[in-house]
Amino acid sequence: MELEGSSASSSSSSTSSAAAAACRQIISGHQQPPPPLSRYESQKLRDWNTFGQYLRNHRPPLSLPRCSGAHVLEFLRYLDQFGKTKVHTAACPFFGQPCPPAPCPCPLRQAWGSLDALIGRLRAAYDEHAGGVPETNPFASRAVRLFLREVRDLQSKARGVCYDKKKRCPANNKHHNHISLSAAAAAAAANPNADFLPN
Repeated sequence: MELEGSSASSSSSSTSSAAAAACRQIISGHQQPPPPLSRYESQKLRDWNTFGQYLRNHRPPLSLPRCSGAHVLEFLRYLDQFGKTKVHTAACPFFGQPCPPAPCPCPLRQAWGSLDALIGRLRAAYDEHAGGVPETNPFASRAVRLFLREVRDLQSKARGVCYDKKKRCPANNKHHNHISLSAAAAAAAANPNADFLPN
């Protein structure tokens, strides 16, 4: 009996010590830190927060449930003023040339690839944060898909760049400057109703 009592006492003491150690760990804040977000997840979270700020600063302010594909298009068009991708007009002598030999006054726009990636991240973020069915996701609306397709086709012809991987593409100019789309989106969120912001 003495051996059994001693064993039970030892087991109880060991359990108490483990519980006390766990409590001390929690109190002192030495918990296992959460795993760091991947680059994609971090960018997706920043884009989502930025779009939410854009809606709040919109005039009149917009709530997420009232956001439609039209508002997404408004956001994308606004971002164009921060773009750094030269898109030649049909009247420009460099129309269709990926490496124009001289400057021209054609407008700067957001690159199609940047806009497409941004919409992909926002579409996924909406599903995670707002829930619902894909049919109610404004970033997956038909209007947004058509807009991105038009931008792709326009920029492909204007810049002489092929976006279709199945086709043979001309050499692309890899030395043009790009502005961070996140920085542009942040500026748009801070002042969504401005008519012009200097570069």
